[in-house]
Amino acid sequence: MPDEIRTTTLELTGEIDISTVESVRMTLLRAVTAHPHRIIVNMAAVSFIDSTGLGALIAAFQRARDAHIDFTLAEPSPQVRQILILSGLLEVVPITP
Repeated sequence: MPDEIRTTTLELTGEIDISTVESVRMTLLRAVTAHPHRIIVNMAAVSFIDSTGLGALIAAFQRARDAHIDFTLAEPSPQVRQILILSGLLEVVPITP
């Protein structure tokens, strides 16, 4: 199976907060359940993330790790990257520029 078939890329957009986090959780859960080799969560279009959104990313990362799926965050905007740094999430979850 070619590698690109085994990679799932998710494009998150807008604000990830208490009002949108359930949809994000379900999207992440579906991606992990499909059991690809790699999940890339593109955050270029995310303008804000709060603690509930961070929790959803952590939970998805942990499920992916337990299933031996590579999980990477990609292209967060400068303001979202700052939140990820302050939360300590980047010490655990890989990120690409």
